[in-house]
Amino acid sequence: MFLLLQTVDSSAAAANAPAKIKLFELLAEGGVIMIPLALMLVLAIAFFYERLLVIKKASHVDPNFMNIIKDHIVNGNIQAARSLTKNTDNAVARIIDKGIQRIGKPIESIEKSMENVGRLEMYKMERNLNIINVVAGMAPMFGFLGTIIGMVQMFYEINSEGKFELTTIAGGIYVKMITSATGLIIGLIAYVMYSYLNTQVDKAANKMEVASGEFLDVLQEPQR
Repeated sequence: MFLLLQTVDSSAAAANAPAKIKLFELLAEGGVIMIPLALMLVLAIAFFYERLLVIKKASHVDPNFMNIIKDHIVNGNIQAARSLTKNTDNAVARIIDKGIQRIGKPIESIEKSMENVGRLEMYKMERNLNIINVVAGMAPMFGFLGTIIGMVQMFYEINSEGKFELTTIAGGIYVKMITSATGLIIGLIAYVMYSYLNTQVDKAANKMEVASGEFLDVLQEPQR
């Protein structure tokens, strides 16, 4: 008898348990505003990986690169140094190559030419980063907009039909809040991506500055 009652209670509890909502079904409840939010997420991810590959390629420097360049310059083998920079595909090599081309001119002129190339390399790495930043700012705003539109629609329906039930209001509110939560999450993801890429660009800029300084020091060595 006890086992029968326990079985009945378990069945009743299972019947009264709240139904689990699948993630995609929950997101679909957000309405049409979820479409631009999804597009923003795809856009941010696509540009993140595209920029990451570009920055990694531009900032990768062989640890022995500058040592070899310095040896060639000190030994007067300018052509070998130029050949090495031409066959190396990164930002540092392109900056050093410009410096090698200007050897024989005043040090200020060489430094300025290298700075110009450095600025161009920075632009190449930072290009399209603002798109990710825009997504980080716009996604939460779109999410809030979706929630506001949904709330206006819900209260309009309540006012039109004259039905004011707590369950209806609570259900409508949690559905409309989906867009806000989604927008905030997408904005956070985009912000993390943007910050990470900016950090990588800063590291690349530091490598370029160090290499430029070493190269200029080598050129001024005989004058010491």
